[in-house]
Amino acid sequence: MAAHPRYPRVFTPLDLGFTTLKNRILMGSMHTGLEDIEGGFERMAAFFAERARGGVGMIITGGIAPNHEAGGGGKLSTPEEAALHRIVTEAVHAAAPDVKIVMQILHAGPLAGTPACVAPSAIRSRIGRYTPNELDEDGIEKQLADFANCAVHARAAGYDGVEIIGSAGYLLSTFLVEKTNTRTDEWGGSFENRMRFPVEVIRRTRAAVGDDFILIFRIPAMDMLEGGMSGEEVIQLAQAVEAAGATIISTHFTWHEAQVPTIATMVPRAAFAEVTGRIRRHVNVPMITSNRINMPDVAEAVLEAGHADLVSMARPMLADADLVNKAWEGREDEINTCIACNQACLDHTFTGKLTSCLVNPRACNETLMPVLPATTVRDLAVVGAGPAGLAFAVEAAQRGHKITLYDAAGEIGGQFNLARRVPGKEEFSETLRYFKRMIDKLGIMLKLGTRVDADLLAAAGHDEVIVATGIRPRTPDIPGITHAKAVPYIDAILGRRPIGRSVAIMGAGGIGFDVATLITHAGPSAAVDIPTFCREWGVDFVNHPRGGVTGLVPQIEKADREVVILQRRDGAPGKTLGRTTGWTHRLSLVRRGVKMLGGVTYLKIDDEGLHTLVNGEPRLFAVDTVIICAGQEPERSLYDALVARGLRAHLIGGANEAAELDAKRAIAEATELALAS
Repeated sequence: MAAHPRYPRVFTPLDLGFTTLKNRILMGSMHTGLEDIEGGFERMAAFFAERARGGVGMIITGGIAPNHEAGGGGKLSTPEEAALHRIVTEAVHAAAPDVKIVMQILHAGPLAGTPACVAPSAIRSRIGRYTPNELDEDGIEKQLADFANCAVHARAAGYDGVEIIGSAGYLLSTFLVEKTNTRTDEWGGSFENRMRFPVEVIRRTRAAVGDDFILIFRIPAMDMLEGGMSGEEVIQLAQAVEAAGATIISTHFTWHEAQVPTIATMVPRAAFAEVTGRIRRHVNVPMITSNRINMPDVAEAVLEAGHADLVSMARPMLADADLVNKAWEGREDEINTCIACNQACLDHTFTGKLTSCLVNPRACNETLMPVLPATTVRDLAVVGAGPAGLAFAVEAAQRGHKITLYDAAGEIGGQFNLARRVPGKEEFSETLRYFKRMIDKLGIMLKLGTRVDADLLAAAGHDEVIVATGIRPRTPDIPGITHAKAVPYIDAILGRRPIGRSVAIMGAGGIGFDVATLITHAGPSAAVDIPTFCREWGVDFVNHPRGGVTGLVPQIEKADREVVILQRRDGAPGKTLGRTTGWTHRLSLVRRGVKMLGGVTYLKIDDEGLHTLVNGEPRLFAVDTVIICAGQEPERSLYDALVARGLRAHLIGGANEAAELDAKRAIAEATELALAS
């Protein structure tokens, strides 16, 4: 077969000896939460089958525990449990017989969230709920046997292989690092002893499943821990794992408790691929790289550079199940790109909610949100081309409805046009690129720069009006709110008002943090510049000191402004930010010199600055500028006017509920309505 003209490496099959992967893109492991709910395996079957039809070469499931003490969602240790998994494997193989599906075996060790959790030593993780039980010789033997048993049942369930995760602060990785393995027997001490357990897991598993079964080991390629594994130790482990029988080695970066972002949108695309490439030069089995590889051209570049043999995309497959097919067909501009916001995927995973996707709320909800042709085609007006209006317009048009999309602005995007201006959120532009392309492709009538009212819409004769008019910033009722020092956040982000050298930000939600990031930023964004990222987070990809970070100090240039973020509620600002990304925003701003205060009552703004009470005590912030980030209110006057005239109208997005500019909720709400209309 001739090479693909744009992606010759992505679409080159990979021969594993006993089986072949049809291309070099796989869907990486991501826990969905479906394993734990009634009917979840049927929903997982639909979820993975849709990705299999989308063209990936291989799928790796979310983590499945080999026993009770491993914690996690779902367990596989019995024939009865294997029968449930067969629902998934049969659906995938029926949807695409040439796609391999591999089950990840995840033993969470000290992060298991159960009092029965185990580890090499009784050392509690900084983020663990319990101090783990130290494994004795019998306990180690049990864990080894349970890994092999789990893999045997996975094969019986129809999986093409298993991936064993040896990273992230889970059980296997805690054997590898001295700070979590203080044993003095043959399972601790020297690195040869510390790596004995994960290597033995691979050896036992290979012996149990035979030679014609994919066995992947996910290695902690750079654990981002002070005193973590050195680059030489990682290579030594990779070679030992290969010798023990691994078919493929997959690289993973960071422990969950580490303080370097690896998956947030502020991380450059393919930032960690060169780490994989360095290990790859020392082994003979194929290697997988991952993290912030979200488009086919990025995957092709990684493969061309020789950094990996396979590229893992987990969240990008949530965002667009057809990503690989679209790349093959030359429809890259139709890919709904993962923007690495984590709001509906990993934030959900780590708070016990079902996984989905901000830009594709159908992810993991395929059986609940089927896409069916409209039974009656209608003429629908959508007012507002922000995230909610765009999502409704595209989904409804794909079902066959006639859509006219109005917006008073001169461009689509609404609040996304603010977000994409914030350093580290450049990926938000990709979502707008996707919507622009789909508007053209679907023949949606787009009327920008058009302010509509109930009279105009009534005269147009639309069957229904979808009101997605968004929000208006809330104006606090305090003296001096119109003073020259007071600047609404929209004006600050768009640069419509000058910002002084000393600034107080009223409001510590997501917008307040975004504004602080914008006005304190200097130089290139770390999200698009790997050297800047490494400098700002204290990482060395080239020399790989222990953990990639030992002995390094983050170097963030202090802002040339004095900035303080204030909030009314008591406590540290930023607690309402996302679980997996909020800490990165807080930490980077603190390093830039931004101060944060809670328990603030705003009294007035005048020539002196912002007058407040802080925990009941008077305090003046003698600043040049006060940026108002005091929340939003729904903009629903059009909806009220339409209802008053007796016209059929629906309210979605911020116009329906304006809490913290929740694009996740807005897009989900719009999609649900479009699929039901």
